[in-house]
Amino acid sequence: MYSLDINFIKGRSQPKADQTTRASRRTTFVASDMTPIYVGLGAGLASLALVLAGWGILSAQNSGLETEVAKLDQELAALGIQEQQIQQIQAEVTQIKTQNQALATVFNEIRPWSAILQDIRDRIPANAVQIENIQQVTAAATPAPAASPPPQGQQAAAPVAPPANGIEIIGNARTFNDVNDFLLSLKQSSFLKPEDTKLVSAELVNNSSGGQNPTPPLVKYTISSTFTDAGATELLRELERKGTLGLVTRIRTLQQRGLIQQ
Repeated sequence: MYSLDINFIKGRSQPKADQTTRASRRTTFVASDMTPIYVGLGAGLASLALVLAGWGILSAQNSGLETEVAKLDQELAALGIQEQQIQQIQAEVTQIKTQNQALATVFNEIRPWSAILQDIRDRIPANAVQIENIQQVTAAATPAPAASPPPQGQQAAAPVAPPANGIEIIGNARTFNDVNDFLLSLKQSSFLKPEDTKLVSAELVNNSSGGQNPTPPLVKYTISSTFTDAGATELLRELERKGTLGLVTRIRTLQQRGLIQQ
């Protein structure tokens, strides 16, 4: 008969080998299964690092831009102050130019009586004409049109008197011819308008006092004229000839500074 020899120990060792193989297979499978996760995790970390780096760069640029904007704001504020100062200086310069121009206009419109009287004196015929009185008068002007009545509730403006731009000469002469010569000489004056220089009146008056030696009669005359419209700048040579050196010096100084055209 046959007997069964069963080795229980050997039979039990075989499953242990199978279990070890299975465990190793399971471990190998799990380890190989984690590689995509690591790769994805690395890629995610790399992306996060790039995002953080970009955010840092943008933050630095933003901070630099804010600093530059603040600097530009300060410069704009300074430029605004400078612009106000420049505008103020320009306003002051304009005001000074206006005042200088007004002053130059005043000097240009001055009619020195000393020069006018000296010019008239130089034109008197010697030992033939005498001057008793010279006075400044208002020349006759063309009547202005009637002004319209002011609106209700407003007061009418007071009439403005015309400027005294005329001259009247009263004196005596030996003859009518002497008066006529004096009149023609005055028409050549640079200070008077020749078309307005006229003989107003001339009459023969008795100059005798009733003594033993009666004097011949004299011609009583009156001559009127108006001042020329030429400014002092146009009469510089005449003013200099008549000795008005102060005004001539002032006008030439203004011309050198460009306030009056030469």
